[in-house]
Amino acid sequence: MSRFLVRRVATAIVLLVVITGLTFFLMSLMPDPTRAILGPGATKADLTAKRHELGLNRPLFDQYGTWFSHAIHGDLGISWFSGYPVRTSITDRLPITLSLAVLATLVSAILGIGLGMAAAIRRGWLDKAVQAVGTLGFAVPGIWLGLLLVIGFALKLHWFPATGYVPFGQNPWQWLRSLVLPVTSIAVGSVAAVAAQTRNAVASVLARDYIRTLRGRGLPRWRLLLRHVLRNSMPAALTVVSLQFIGLLGGAIVVEQIFALQGIGGFATSGATQSDTPVVLGVVVVGVVMVLVVNLVIDLVVGWLDPRARAR
Repeated sequence: MSRFLVRRVATAIVLLVVITGLTFFLMSLMPDPTRAILGPGATKADLTAKRHELGLNRPLFDQYGTWFSHAIHGDLGISWFSGYPVRTSITDRLPITLSLAVLATLVSAILGIGLGMAAAIRRGWLDKAVQAVGTLGFAVPGIWLGLLLVIGFALKLHWFPATGYVPFGQNPWQWLRSLVLPVTSIAVGSVAAVAAQTRNAVASVLARDYIRTLRGRGLPRWRLLLRHVLRNSMPAALTVVSLQFIGLLGGAIVVEQIFALQGIGGFATSGATQSDTPVVLGVVVVGVVMVLVVNLVIDLVVGWLDPRARAR
């Protein structure tokens, strides 16, 4: 398990370097931001001085190396437009995006795995119903669903707030109420994906010879399902959950705009629009680290459930 962990961590570091390097290169292709920073009245000398101040006159590899050496020590730079530290700006907004993505992932995992297992075990009308609902969940866009939820449950029924976010430390109940609609709007499709994968994995395990042998020996049903069926079908389901987290993180950034949540979505959008490289790189680093941490945890759990996965 130690070697398995070392391999995963090394792979995560390489991915972080590659992704941030590509992002930095792509941002260098954007229009020169110095004109937008200084305004239309800036002279050529002003623009040259600003480029020198921002380090844009240096070679790309030199610029990236300087940024990366600071980033590994926790310094993500200063926004070229606002003048605020990128780390502070992200820290203020991250709890909102992280709350959305983590809650949606938990909902997707719990409901998806539960529905998938029920469909594979019960079969019949329940299996058909889960597959039908799953197909519908894939087809419904999260943005459209979010708007319907706001109209129905916020504006008409007044059950939940239409916009805004309440920090957990301020009021846990209001924090949960403020996230119900956005989490629901982005979790529906993921629940369908996890349910479909879990249903297929459980059905495959149930059809294996050793399951029939254990059943024929009179092993209690609950023990058969929990100890053998669930454990052997979980690696496939958890792999889908980790992949869904990436999609849910991106969906959270979009849904923030609908529900007026001041997460990192709007921050990243404004940074990309203004060619604010430190902001974009900071958001990318945080997003990649979150994805890598979740994938690492899932890999460790899968490796514990299935020792064969450790050798991959």
